[in-house]
Amino acid sequence: MESNASDPRDRILETARDLIRRFGGAKTNVVDIAQAMGLSHSAIYRHFRSKAEIFDALAAATMAEEAALADAFVKADAPAAERLAALVLTLHRSKRVKLADDPEMHALYRRIVEERPDLISDYARRITGLLRLILADGVARGEFGTMDLDAAAGAVRDAFTVFIHPAHVEAATKAGLDQEAGLQTLMGLVVGGLVAGSTQIGAVQAERPNE
Repeated sequence: MESNASDPRDRILETARDLIRRFGGAKTNVVDIAQAMGLSHSAIYRHFRSKAEIFDALAAATMAEEAALADAFVKADAPAAERLAALVLTLHRSKRVKLADDPEMHALYRRIVEERPDLISDYARRITGLLRLILADGVARGEFGTMDLDAAAGAVRDAFTVFIHPAHVEAATKAGLDQEAGLQTLMGLVVGGLVAGSTQIGAVQAERPNE
């Protein structure tokens, strides 16, 4: 099995990815990867300590790709609300495409997300940071009201997690639910809150009845 990657780790990951797509993660091991590459398994262990580490690296690579997709909207020249909506919609659609067109890798990604909370925490921090940049730009342009940017970015992330988490996307797809319609509706509500800014949020809190 030939690979166009020059870095040994990248070649190993490409080979592992191909084997997983053909046979599934449960039936792919270090020996299989080594044989497909024409190497001894000890050569693989010089770069990865175990099958689990290879699979973790594959999941991390997918997360990095998604962060790069999101970053493109941070740098785009468009209204902040449009970039925010496009970022979330693109991440959602990427999950749906992977589920439909690359089910074995989707299954691996979903499992790693559940088993490695440290990886998902790092991914969440990166996405939250990108969301914060868009919100900050929206405030600077006068599109959004003033707000606690860190809190707002975290809230936006949490609001849309159901549309991005692989387990939720898979469950909704199997149930025949139109998540995209719900995402668009929620985005309208979120943008409305961002335009109102912290002044409106404070007013809502002040009107909360005494318990």
